[in-house]
Amino acid sequence: MRLATFNLLHGRSLTDGLVDPRRLTAAVAALDADVLALQEVDRNQSRSGNLDQTAIAADALDAAEHRFAAAVVGHPGGRFRPLAHDDDGHDEPRYGIGLISRLPVTSWQVTRLKPAPVRSPIYVPGPGGGLVVLRDEPRVVLAAVLRTPHGSLTVAATHLSFVPGWNALQLHQTVRALRALPAPRVLLGDLNLPAGAVRLLSGWRPLGRRPTYPAGHPRVQLDHILADRQGRHFLPPVRAVANPQSVISDHRPLVVDLDG
Repeated sequence: MRLATFNLLHGRSLTDGLVDPRRLTAAVAALDADVLALQEVDRNQSRSGNLDQTAIAADALDAAEHRFAAAVVGHPGGRFRPLAHDDDGHDEPRYGIGLISRLPVTSWQVTRLKPAPVRSPIYVPGPGGGLVVLRDEPRVVLAAVLRTPHGSLTVAATHLSFVPGWNALQLHQTVRALRALPAPRVLLGDLNLPAGAVRLLSGWRPLGRRPTYPAGHPRVQLDHILADRQGRHFLPPVRAVANPQSVISDHRPLVVDLDG
């Protein structure tokens, strides 16, 4: 079984700043993942051609099970509104995360996380970017219980805040929410925290240690695949870990191969 997490940067290439769905398809197909968590995903956004990027990624993997969970309605970095638990934004422009599985899904769960109450500096890549001070956005955790040859497996995708300290609080909230779902449990995503901090704050076991950011010459691991220590004996052992370069994004994907 291959697990992967990838911050898409809404499919944008840093070479020319363009979003091309063919590049997105090629980037996702190259991962050949059985379970793929996506962050910075657009749906019906003009900047990415009003496409459903989660559906495009699912088609690239020939995966029947997929779901998009919006964090906000509107335009990231501009005007947006948060989403209530039972509000999916309908056909409005949305931005959030996706979770894709080649394995059958028996149930889905969405957990919403509040934004930090303060603005914080963040580096924006590409032309016109640089260090800017931004207000935080609401975040979301999307979990699925899978039916596997080894039994049930809970997998979850998220993208935590870039605000120091607030992302640590959100990680605790995420772990607490996932404990209500069946073990073994795996969390995939851009946690905006380095590996050591993630391990200490979560208590979960990293399945792969590779730097993922920035994409050209990665120096820090912001993207993680973690296993809950509860039920870890029922998870197949790790066979291989990779952080391949991609044709899109300012992050590299993290890929973990499990035996079986």
